Amino acid sequence: MMKKYGFNFDVMSTPCEIILYSDDPLHAQESAKAVLTEAKRLEKKYNYFDAASLLSQINARSKDLLDSETKTLLKRAKQYYKSTDGLFDITVATLKDSYKEAKEVAELESLLAALRPYVGCEHFQVKRDKIVFDNSHTKIDLGGFVKEYAVDRAVVILKKAKISSALINFGGDIYALGAKPDGSHFKVGIKNPDNPAEHAEVVSLYNQALTTSASYERQYKVEERVYSHIIKTQECEGNAKSVSVISHNCVESGVYSTALMLDSSLKQPHKTIIL
Repeated sequence: MMKKYGFNFDVMSTPCEIILYSDDPLHAQESAKAVLTEAKRLEKKYNYFDAASLLSQINARSKDLLDSETKTLLKRAKQYYKSTDGLFDITVATLKDSYKEAKEVAELESLLAALRPYVGCEHFQVKRDKIVFDNSHTKIDLGGFVKEYAVDRAVVILKKAKISSALINFGGDIYALGAKPDGSHFKVGIKNPDNPAEHAEVVSLYNQALTTSASYERQYKVEERVYSHIIKTQECEGNAKSVSVISHNCVESGVYSTALMLDSSLKQPHKTIIL
């Protein structure tokens, strides 16, 4: 008899949850453990703030050789940069440290002005098995891109483990694998940005990913000025408080929910909920 099992853990500074259905509690536990192990591997490898991570070594220019996984992720990121007209940009990391370093708005604006010429995925190339930058300033942060990739990897792991019904939630990056044992689809609530304790909408998911990007959850503050953690790298019109995108994988949803936060007029092929 299929039973519901829930597992909670923290990865990438994010509370994570897996709900899965299985007729074997040990198999359920082992499957969840395999997902956690994979997520921890990715966290260690691509941690922007860990000087020992592969990503930090790439940013420090102390390593340029890429394994196949990293090469694939960087190529995908460049493809999304192009398909979102530059809105989804992993080189926004070039600017992000300035928001923590600056003590005054004038200082921040000066730092940003000096670094903006080095923002953009055109400033690095993947050549064979190496990454090549055209300057010493451009930095990469795979950030949420890797968290969403970790969800997609979790789906692969659970499918290999013959789990056919599960809901994976890594800090709001969600994938519904199959349906519940009774045939019903998974229901997921989208927070009301004006009152996050409430749901603005509830969606039904079946073999689909859902991500939400929001301007109200994380912010930078310099003096009395507040800046969204979703940093603009170009002039664009974005006045949404939150954007949710449903697609076939979590990386795809995450890319477009972030890009649409910056410019809600961007054309994209997925179901979108803009609040």
